[in-house]
Amino acid sequence: MSEKKNGDSGKVKETHGTYFIDERYEIIGGVRYDFLTSPKFVHQEILGQLHLAFHASCAQDGVILLAPLDVHFDKDNILQPDLLYISRTRSDIIRDGYVYGAPDLVVEILSDSTARNDKTIKKGTYERFGVAEYWLVEPEYRLVDQFVLTEGEYRLVKTWTAEDEIVSSAMPCLAVNLSEVFRHTV
Repeated sequence: MSEKKNGDSGKVKETHGTYFIDERYEIIGGVRYDFLTSPKFVHQEILGQLHLAFHASCAQDGVILLAPLDVHFDKDNILQPDLLYISRTRSDIIRDGYVYGAPDLVVEILSDSTARNDKTIKKGTYERFGVAEYWLVEPEYRLVDQFVLTEGEYRLVKTWTAEDEIVSSAMPCLAVNLSEVFRHTV
């Protein structure tokens, strides 16, 4: 909210809710879904650690990108995954500043405001458009569900814990020590 200060002719005191912030939203199945809040510390910490781990393992073999970035599957499905990986052989899907097509691997970090959609409609959308591998990260329980596209459907390969090293099925270069990813989430 803005408040006019007394005696400051025309000056406005800005508060948290009044700064101009570009709207962040996704379109899934032609329906707009707004991001209602910014991510919390734990979400961003996990995202940063995953980015570092992906970069250490696979930076020479592909492109690693962080949200916010629109991934255009078609005109009715434009999503913003938390983290995505595109192999160098498929980097032609990156053009005009965006991604047009299915990344090889997508990661979503669950939060109170996004968990339901991440587990249902976003998972179904990634599956339908052929994202080869999908990770759902659960910060509270320090778990990662790894889904791999098999015959057009996601199959849960394993639920990994903070003591495990997750190895990608779709990206042979990618191995992530989850103790590093979850080290600040206790």
